Amino acid sequence: MIKILRTDSSNQDFITLVKLLDKELQIRDGEEHTFYAQYNKIDKIKNVVVTFYNDTAVGCGAIKEYDISTIEIKRMFVKDEYRSKGIATKILIELELWTGELGYKKCILETGFKQPEAIRLYTKNNYKVIPNYGQYAGMVNSVCMEKVLV
Repeated sequence: MIKILRTDSSNQDFITLVKLLDKELQIRDGEEHTFYAQYNKIDKIKNVVVTFYNDTAVGCGAIKEYDISTIEIKRMFVKDEYRSKGIATKILIELELWTGELGYKKCILETGFKQPEAIRLYTKNNYKVIPNYGQYAGMVNSVCMEKVLV
């Protein structure tokens, strides 16, 4: 059974999952990891989702204000052995619902060409590629996407 918990970045399960995410990204990003890591600090993130499968924390995601109408999706992760079970989609949907409840109109995110499964997830959930924004402008391995919420 899948359970979704809304929490904040002080949640220990979230912290543990983010450490696993960072280890994976360090391998995937290689030399670029230091650049990306500086934008992935969790201490200022207020809105976090942790997903449990039979009481085991298996996935997470977070939202962070980008501007007055836009939320940035951050720290999306599902443990390897729980992938391809629809958990990431459930996390994304919950983050979008929360975004709407908070009054924001759009979600944006950054992922990388080295995470093709993430690109597939977001595309499947109606995210469109946009020009790289903010600190990701000019980063050739970054892929920025957005979804306007209805």
